[in-house]
Amino acid sequence: MKIRGHSPDYIFILCVILLTVFGLVMLSSASSDLGKQKFNDTFYYLKHQLIYGLSFGIIGFLITSYFYYRKFERIALLLLILNIVALILVFTPLGFSHSNAARWLDLGFFSFQPAEFLKFTFIIYLAAWLSNKKNNRQTSFLGGLLPFLIICGAVAFLVFKQPATTTVLIVLASALLIYFISGARLSFIVGTILLGVLVLTALIFTSTDSYRYKRVMNFFNPENADVQVEGFHRNQALMAIGSGGFWGVGLGQSTTKFKHLPEPIGDSIFAVIAEELGFVGAVALIVAFATLLVRGFFIAKNSQDQFAKLTAVGLTSVIAIQIFVHIAAISGLTPLTGVPLPFISYGGTALAIFLTMSGVIVNISKYT
Repeated sequence: MKIRGHSPDYIFILCVILLTVFGLVMLSSASSDLGKQKFNDTFYYLKHQLIYGLSFGIIGFLITSYFYYRKFERIALLLLILNIVALILVFTPLGFSHSNAARWLDLGFFSFQPAEFLKFTFIIYLAAWLSNKKNNRQTSFLGGLLPFLIICGAVAFLVFKQPATTTVLIVLASALLIYFISGARLSFIVGTILLGVLVLTALIFTSTDSYRYKRVMNFFNPENADVQVEGFHRNQALMAIGSGGFWGVGLGQSTTKFKHLPEPIGDSIFAVIAEELGFVGAVALIVAFATLLVRGFFIAKNSQDQFAKLTAVGLTSVIAIQIFVHIAAISGLTPLTGVPLPFISYGGTALAIFLTMSGVIVNISKYT
C-alpha cells in the first residue's frame, strides 16, 4: 500500500540549508591561513568538507527524507549493532589516533568517527525500543530501567575509552530525555541522573592527571591556570569573542584564528564567528539555531505516532545539546569540550550525520 504524505516542514528545511551554507562560508574563512600553512592550499579544509562531509550529508538527507521513517524502526537494532562493532574496531589496527584520541576508523578509501553515528543509531534504537507497547518499559525496573541502564552503560564505556566524554554526555542526555518523554517514572529519571552524576564525578576526580580533571579545575579556578598553558585556549577564545565588538572585524579578518586560537576550524569556530561577524552575527546564528530547534520539537509535538515523536525529540535534542555545549564552552560558561558546532565546524562525519538526522525529521514532518 502506498503511503501518502503531505508537505514537509519547509521552515526546518530552510534552516538546515542556511546553516549548512553559512558553515561552509565560515569554515572557508576560519581555515584559509591554516590550509595555506599546512598544505599550501587555502581551500584545503573547505574542499575536504565538501567531498567527505557535504556530499555524503546530502545523500543521507535525501535518502532519509524520502525513506518512510517507520522502516527505520525495523532496522534499528541492526543499525545499533553495526555501530557498536565499528566502535570496537576503533581499538583494532583499523582504527587510528589523533591528538591522543582513538576516535577514527580507517577503511582505506575514507575514515570516519563511529561515535558520531551513535547520535543517530542509538536514538533510533531507543525510540523503537520504548515505543513497543507490548512491554511495560516505562514503569518496570527489570523490564525497563535496568535494560536501559545496561545498554547506556555499554555504549558509554566504548566511547569513554576513546576518550570522547562530551559525546557520551550528549548521547546519554538525549537518551534520558527520550525515556522521560515516553512516560517513564519520575523516580527512574531522577535516579538515573544521580547515578550519572556519581559516575561522571568518579571519572573526573579519580585521576588528577586526566584531561577531564584539568579542564574542570581550570574552569572553577581560572585564576590558578597558567594563561600560556592550561588557560590558554579559554583566554584566547574569550579575547576573540570580545574583540569582535558589535559588528565584528569583517569576514576573513580575524587576527586570532591562525597563530593564537587553538582549533579555529573545530572546537573554537564560534569564537571566530563572533570575532569576524560580531555580536550581530553571533546572535543571528543563535536565532537560526533556535528556529531549527523549535521547528524540530514542534514536529515531535504534532506527531501522533509514538516512534515518530520519540525519534524527532531525540534527534532534535542531540542537535540542541551539542549547540549549547559548544557555544557555552567556548564562551567560558562551562568547561572546555571538544565537540563541533553542528552544521558549522570542520568534520565530515559530523556534518554528514547531522544532515542525515535532519532528513529523518523532515520525513517525520511529512507523514505525521
